[in-house]
Formats: sequence, structure tokens, C-alpha cells
Amino acid sequence: MAKRGSRRAASANRKTTARKPGKQPLTGWKLWLRRTFLWGAALALLGVAFLGLAVFFAARSLPSYNELKATQNAQTIIVRARDGTEIVELGPSFGKWLSSEEIPQVMKDAMISVEDRRYNSHFGVDPLGLARALYDAAAGDGRISATSTITQQLARNVFLNSNRTLDRKMREAVLALALESKFSKEQILELYLNKVYFGGGAYGIDSASRKFFSHPATNLSTAEAAIIAGLVKAPSRYSPTADVDAAVDRAQVVLRLMKEQGRIPQSASVDPSAVKLKQDRGQNSVRYFTDWVLPQLDILLPETFEPIEVWTTLDVGMQRTAAASIKSNTPGGAQGALVSLDRDGAILAMIGGTDYVETNYNRATDAVRQPGSAWKLFVYLAALEAGYTPEDRVVDAPVTIDDWSPRNSGGSYAGEINVRTAFAYSKNTVAAQLGNEVGFGTVASMARRFGITTPISTFPAMVLGSSETRVIDMTRAFAAVSAGGMSVEPYGVVKVTTADGETLYEHEKARETRLVPDYVAAGITDLLQTAVNTGTGKAAQIGRPVAGKTGTTSSNKDGWFIGFSSGVTTGVWMGRDDAKRVGGLQGGRAPAQAFAAFMRYAVKDRPVEEFNTELKLPEWQLEPDDEYYFGDPDDYYYIDEQGNLIEPGRPQEPREPAFSIEGEQAPPPPPQDLSERQQRPVQNVPPAVSEDFLDRATGGGRRTTPATPPPATRPSPAPQPSRQPAPQQ
Repeated sequence: MAKRGSRRAASANRKTTARKPGKQPLTGWKLWLRRTFLWGAALALLGVAFLGLAVFFAARSLPSYNELKATQNAQTIIVRARDGTEIVELGPSFGKWLSSEEIPQVMKDAMISVEDRRYNSHFGVDPLGLARALYDAAAGDGRISATSTITQQLARNVFLNSNRTLDRKMREAVLALALESKFSKEQILELYLNKVYFGGGAYGIDSASRKFFSHPATNLSTAEAAIIAGLVKAPSRYSPTADVDAAVDRAQVVLRLMKEQGRIPQSASVDPSAVKLKQDRGQNSVRYFTDWVLPQLDILLPETFEPIEVWTTLDVGMQRTAAASIKSNTPGGAQGALVSLDRDGAILAMIGGTDYVETNYNRATDAVRQPGSAWKLFVYLAALEAGYTPEDRVVDAPVTIDDWSPRNSGGSYAGEINVRTAFAYSKNTVAAQLGNEVGFGTVASMARRFGITTPISTFPAMVLGSSETRVIDMTRAFAAVSAGGMSVEPYGVVKVTTADGETLYEHEKARETRLVPDYVAAGITDLLQTAVNTGTGKAAQIGRPVAGKTGTTSSNKDGWFIGFSSGVTTGVWMGRDDAKRVGGLQGGRAPAQAFAAFMRYAVKDRPVEEFNTELKLPEWQLEPDDEYYFGDPDDYYYIDEQGNLIEPGRPQEPREPAFSIEGEQAPPPPPQDLSERQQRPVQNVPPAVSEDFLDRATGGGRRTTPATPPPATRPSPAPQPSRQPAPQQ
């Protein structure tokens, strides 16, 4: 026991002597603080190591600078009118890439002042800014204000999304450090200013400058730079096209920060409110046209993702007038549509509804509706091609065809009238008779020939427009009549170019095909002109020659007017989308009035053109004389009364029959006063056998006189009671 005790004492003495004089052992909280510091330092070092590795690998995986410059998210399309005016810009616009030397210094200063004042001193993440944000949050409402540097914003815009999560913020910081380690400050700022979003689809300062100020970013003034820099915080809120006052107020904040940071003189006088902004053209109705024309680029162009400019046929003034004419004339609760074509098929205006914002459904190109009596265009085209003329007499009287009994709009019948009058006053009974005579299939074929693409019925009621069709197709058909019976192909794209002016596509004139003879086109133009001058389309008169046709379906569900003047063909439709009745809607009223309101503007700068209505009928329609059938004996072979072949220039020689039959007498000799030319004999031509001989040889029954064909007649239907309602006028 003594030995063990002595060992403890010796050990205690050694420990006591090992301590330095005046040093007290760590106990309690001091010991725990020391341990926490040591562990914290170790963890910090470990974190720095991990962060360094993360930044290292992130930097290695970053694209090259040139690859980042070439990266864009979607294609930009600028649509221009026929005069080059920009009418709409679709998709994100990246503008022209500006190098750091091309970017105005005032633009760089404005952006740094408002978004990242210590940009040139931090390493991608701003510790001072983060500390200040944390302090403000602790002293305030607990919300941390935005602390992202320009480098962090670039990392988020290029590689990440906008989710406000801790994981995204950590990855954003790592990528910002990686960017700073791989690229210079000038390169990062150049990438940022060419890629950041400024609202309205504009990415980059050049796109924003062109969108808001109509000039490149290389020409930015101090006030304009302040407006653009102020947009980054909230593009939709501070956009000059959305709220001019908000954009100016935000620009004043940017200018104040630039003065505080010494980037512009304190005495500088800059007035953002004096900046001339690009005019907002109100692109409501234009979108009907662009929605129709832009999908065609998938067929017209090879696959490309570079920005393009589409030069179209649209006339801005006509489009504006068309929108106003439809909106002001369409009955309440109804919709309206309009398509206007130039003589070569170029679309001058297109309206698909009264308001694109309320409904973007394009009724000019997509809706199928019954055309009513406007369909009679094809009925009368078929009749004229079959031999009718505008002066021919027809009978307006009750008629029944296959248990169908059409009736006229007013319920009255005019009796015997000519074709011109029947068309002008849209007589349904006459159209039914003509369709029945030429064949309903023939009428359907004529409609197909003129460009109707929808299904066509061949039941009798089809002559009154029971088959549904599109406004653009009906307008195309009338344009072919205006072109003298030649085919017309509607088109909307003139050419497509890149942003540098390289032509990717250019429209070529479509191959023309003659659809009907010119005399048929002249005849139908005569009828169409009369319909406007004295018939159902009088409301479409504009003080110069107009040819057109009204159309009204049963119960006033659809109203149409389609016509042309001075090379411009326009079709107007009105009705409800649910096909319910519209009170007072008739083709000769609201649609014809909308047509006239538009056409007065559309043709105001064009010369007055008289229509070609002169009928130059083909020979088969002219009244022939005998020589038409038998020819001139001096020029053609012919057969004499005895069946002898007479050659040109060789007269018949009197000959005895080769044989005789009991009771049969030889033919009398020819007259003696024949000319010398006619008296020359014809050699080796035997006489023909008489008809009586053939009758006896075959047992009789041969007719010696050919049957007389029945004379050509026009329809004369018997009165029948009405059994079935049909589309009217």
C-alpha cells in the first residue's frame, strides 16, 4: 500500500511540475468555446475545400465563351407589311450581339449602378451586400432583399431557373464563382448585357433598344440607358409600352444612383420623360393574319433557328380599315370576317373576328358556314358554260325537284324573265331549274374547279348554298372571275430574310390555269355587276363599277357579300358562332355595307376599271348557216343526190346507173347550165344504191327522212306546292 501511494504522489508531483507558472486549466464554457472554434475552423476549411472542388469542376464543365454567345432559347420572327413596316414581333428577340467595345459606357455604368455597385471588386458573390441584406432582414420584417450580383444573374439566366429555393441559390453562387474564375469582368458584363431579359420578348440591350426606341443600342443616350437598366428588376411592371410613367420613375432612380456613385456628374440634367418611345401600333386584328401565315413557314423554309424577317402582302391601312368596317357594321352579338385579295392573290387584309383579344378564332380561314345565294355563282357559271347567255329567257315559277320545292325570298314569282334578272334578284326557283338542267354534280365540279375545298353535297338544295364553305375559299372563287376566268392562288408571304438580309425564300408567281372560257367569265361578270347595280347588292355600290353577290341563309343565320372592283376582291361574312338567328341579318345589308366601307378605301388610289362583259361566243353557240354543216362545194369533197363523191374542182358527170331494177328509173341528167368546172367528168365513181332498193332488199322499214331532233328548250317547270324550306337570297 505504501508503494502504491508513493507512485500516486510522484505522478501528481510530475503533473504539477509540468504546468507553467500562472497558467490555469480551461474549464466550463471556455473549454466548450475552444472546441467549437476548432471544430468550426475544421469544418470551414473542409467547406472551402468542397467549394473549391465544386467551383473547379463547374468551371471545367462551363461552355466556352463563344458557345455562350451563340446560345439562344428560341427563334425571333419579325413580320413586316408590304411597305416594310414592322407589324408584329414574335418570339424572344435577341437583337444584334454587341461586343464590349460597342456597348456604350453609359449603358454599362447604368446597369452596374442599379444592379451591382461593387461589380468590379467582388469575385462573383458580394459578401458585403449579403451581410447588409441579412442585417436589414434582422432589423426589419425578416425578408431578405435581392442580393444577386450581375454574375449570379447571368448564371441564373443561362443555366438555372427562377425558383426561390436554397438549393438553387447555392448552385447559383457556385456557378457565379466558376464564371468569375473562367472569364474576365468585361466578358461577363458583355454576356449579361446581351442576354438579360428586358420585357416584351426582348433579350439583350440591342433588342430592347430597337423595341422601345426604334434604333440600335449603340446609339443609346443616358436617359434611354437609364430606362433600359431600370427594367431588369421588373420587366412587365416598368416596360415603357405597358406603363410610361412607371418606366420614367424607375429611370429617375437609376440616374440618382449613378450620380451618388459618381458615374455621371451631379450637375447632369437628364429627363427620361422626354425620350421618344416607339409607337405602339395596336396589333390586335393583325394577329389573325399572322396566325394564318406564319405556320406556312414550316413548309416554305428549311429548318433554321436564326432570327428571321417575314415580308408579307398585308396592307396596314387596308387592315385598319377592314377592322373598323367589320366592327362598326356587325350586328350586336354576332361576329364578322373579311378577306381581301389583290388581282394576283396577294392578301391585302384579313379579319377573323371583331376582337382578337376576346377570341383568336379565325373565322376567315377556319370557320365553315353556309354561303346561301352567294353559291349561285357556281350554278350560273355551269349554266353559262353549258350554253346559256344573260339574255336567255327563263321562267320564275314554283318547281319541285325530287320532292324539294324551293321558294323565293319574298314568296312571289316573276314569270318569264331573262337570266340576268333572275340572278340580280336571286330567284331561287330559277337557280334550282338551272342546276337540275346542267346537273348538280356539274355545279359541284365547277365549285371544286374554282377552289372550294370543303365537302360539297349534290342534293338539289345545294344550288342555294346548303354546303358549308370558308370565307377565304369563296373570296378566291370570285377573284378568279375578276381575273377573267383564270385561277388565283391566295398567298401572304412575299419573302423571308435573315437579320443580315440574306434571302431564305421569295414568292414565285403561281402557275395560272384557265378555269372557264373568257366568254363565260364575261357573262358571269355581267350578272354580278347587275346584282349590284339594280339587284340585291345595291348597298355595295361605291361610285365605281362593282360586281358581287349577296348571300343569306335560312333564318338569317349567315350573311355574305363577296365582290370585286378595280382588281381588289373582298369577301365579308357575318353571323353567330353558335349558328343562331341574327335579327335583320341579310347579305344585302350589313355585309354589303361593310364591303362598301372597306372598298372605298381599298381602291381609292387605283384607276377606275370598267368590266369586260362583252360576250364573244364560240362558234358552236352561234346560229350557223348551211355551209357550216355542209361546207363550200368548191373547197370540200361532198356527195351529190345520187351518192356520188364529188372532188373539189371536178363536176359530176352524167352517168347511167350500173344496173337497173324493175320499176326503177334512172336519175335525170344534170342541168345543162353547169359551169365548165362542174361539167368535167369524175372517173370510176359508181352511183349509190337507192333507198327503195335497200327497203325491198332488207324487208322494208328504213326511214328515208332522218328524225328531227327536238329543239333546245329552257326549263319550264310545272307549278308545285312548296314542301321544304331552303336558304334564301
